[in-house]
Amino acid sequence: MNATNPYFDDVLSTHVLIRDWLSGEAAAAENCAQLLARFSPDFTMVAPGGKQLDGAGLTKFFRAAGGSRPGLAMRITDLTLIQESAAGASVTYREFQSLPGGDSTERLSTVVYEKTAAGTLHWRHLHETWVA
Repeated sequence: MNATNPYFDDVLSTHVLIRDWLSGEAAAAENCAQLLARFSPDFTMVAPGGKQLDGAGLTKFFRAAGGSRPGLAMRITDLTLIQESAAGASVTYREFQSLPGGDSTERLSTVVYEKTAAGTLHWRHLHETWVA
């Protein structure tokens, strides 16, 4: 894994924001805004169970879920660049989540990035699948 890949860096830093927001470690409204700024206005997602979300659904979820998972731990591994172009990239990764005294989950994820003219990376699409 190339640690200087901007897409890999973004996957990792976005998951830190997600963990901090969901665990309640970063509970200010600005933290949620900073997290949501990572996602395209045209964002779409297929969650591990098959539910589909758009940008409005993602915003609603994150705003309601702040602090809902105290002690949440997340680990990202196996980052792989599938494709890259001037317009963005596609990256796959493995995500592990656990809660104190709770079950651990594992999912395989693919994020499709779009890159703005200014070079900003946005999550355009995310597809997650449970690992049995």
